[in-house]
Amino acid sequence: MKISVIGTGYVGLVTGTCLAETGNNVLCIDINEDKVRKMQEGEVPIYEPHLDVLFERNIKAGRLKFSTSLDEGLNHGDIIFLALPTPEDEDGSADLSYVLGVASQIGKKIQSYKVIVDKSTVPVGTADKVTQVISQETDIDFDVVSNPEFLREGFAVDDFLKPERIVIGSESEKAIGLMKKLYKPFVRSGNPIIVMDERSAELTKYAANSFLATKITFMNEIANFCEKVGADVDKVRIGMGTDSRIGKRFLFPGIGYGGSCFPKDVKALHKSGKDFGYDFSILNSVIKINDIQKKVLVPRIEKYFKNDIKGKTIAIWGLSFKPETDDIREAPALYIIEELLSKGAKIKVFDPEAMPNVKRKFGDQLIYTLNKYEATKNADALLICTEWSIFRTPDFVKLKEELKLPVIFDGRNLFEVEEMEKEGFYYSSIGRKNADQIF
Repeated sequence: MKISVIGTGYVGLVTGTCLAETGNNVLCIDINEDKVRKMQEGEVPIYEPHLDVLFERNIKAGRLKFSTSLDEGLNHGDIIFLALPTPEDEDGSADLSYVLGVASQIGKKIQSYKVIVDKSTVPVGTADKVTQVISQETDIDFDVVSNPEFLREGFAVDDFLKPERIVIGSESEKAIGLMKKLYKPFVRSGNPIIVMDERSAELTKYAANSFLATKITFMNEIANFCEKVGADVDKVRIGMGTDSRIGKRFLFPGIGYGGSCFPKDVKALHKSGKDFGYDFSILNSVIKINDIQKKVLVPRIEKYFKNDIKGKTIAIWGLSFKPETDDIREAPALYIIEELLSKGAKIKVFDPEAMPNVKRKFGDQLIYTLNKYEATKNADALLICTEWSIFRTPDFVKLKEELKLPVIFDGRNLFEVEEMEKEGFYYSSIGRKNADQIF
């Protein structure tokens, strides 16, 4: 099939590359000329495991191409994916200006029937708006489909190639038939293609992400309460997770959620509720609690240093919002860094992938290191913000030698409390043994 993908951000590039992998002829469109040129030369603009292999293979095979021309994209594709930014507005709503702007151009330029697919995460009613905007510009037949993505950063290629489910929002039999044909190679194992109306499909994505964010936030609340009453959140988590009604996933406490989806989607659903006269009280709490949780370790660091961290050197392991990605959008590490800098601390950082993005934000305010031990050398304390695998089994003898003081503030509970006691570290984690105890 001939597919065009408008927008080569995280979702668009993964979508286009994976669709090319199953034999489709894919043309990806982006207005950034430099980015398009680099992709044409084989350079992947984002870090995502396994994407580079598929990217290179499909470019060489001629199935994956790139252009800055929207006209070329519309002439090429029978199915047009809109994978455009929907950034958060000041009031928390999703900004649809990119989506509706391209929709208007599509209406002016299409010459034959097209299926226009909303792949971006968009509020309820967006398909109706896109349909209206295109209809104002043309009499040519077209259909608008809502097809939300459920890609986890760090696992996006696997998620696309082996989806748990595919949601198609449309009431057009013609469009539904084309979408089922497109996705048939991805569901050979029997996972469902779920067809519903456009508004239900749009809401499904927001509901799923908001539920997962709520689950994380609830466990962070439980972790904070565990510290008050002397309980161990790890034991509570295991006790809860073995209940099949709850499940084991998304029960790990920490310093809050971040990324491109959860923060934005929770706020957008909350704002959509207001727009329709409904108060999502639970989401209001989720947003508030997560904002607090991102900085929960800062007061502990201050307390340890007797409220004077000016001139103290803090090493930070992990900057991305989660492992296996270079994405720093809404990453808790950024909020902690800003707080520590404002209090006069010096900060040395290491992350396997995200440091270039962080450097674009903070410049020379931070010290960027080549490895985890260079970051801890002569630092007064270590702060762990992202659970990259390379941080899970450090050489504790070497770590203690590099640090000025054997002090670790662990925002992801990477280590066992008993092990840290044995190794002689002051160890403050989330929801476990009293953070004020010095071993």
